[in-house]
Amino acid sequence: MSGPVKNVADMEGMPMAPEGGSERFGATVAPFSEAIGLSRLGATFITVEPGKRGFPFHNHLANDEMFVVLEGEGTYRFGDAEHPIKAGDVCGAPRGGADTAHQIVNTGDRPLKYVGISTRQDPEVVEYPDSGKYAALAIWPGEGFWRAHLRVVGRAGESLDYWDGEDL
Repeated sequence: MSGPVKNVADMEGMPMAPEGGSERFGATVAPFSEAIGLSRLGATFITVEPGKRGFPFHNHLANDEMFVVLEGEGTYRFGDAEHPIKAGDVCGAPRGGADTAHQIVNTGDRPLKYVGISTRQDPEVVEYPDSGKYAALAIWPGEGFWRAHLRVVGRAGESLDYWDGEDL
């Protein structure tokens, strides 16, 4: 731990976009929970470029999320609705089905900056209503979402039978 205080201006972010780039997705993420001593609460500083989204439209079956907009403006997709957002707004994303799916889109002409805060229930299942995918992951004893101990991304209907591969 580096101490209980971290300034967002000092955070080094990692690019969050598909390999090779994307016209729709483009963000920088800087997780900082561990740096301020948190183990059960996730916190990430996110910057989304104009006209882009940081993450696909998704919902969590285990974790709640909250977003605090620091700079810029955009649209908060939540379920079937869209809400304009700006600096000072707080957006909730409780765990649940497609009715709680969410996504932040930068509709402004400058970077949209926000802090994402979440519970850290592990394992987790995330659904992606726009693409019909899901991600099942067990992070522990891994090192986070991208280097989880177990991470499977698939589509319903493409799974194996429970007894597949067992010596019957």
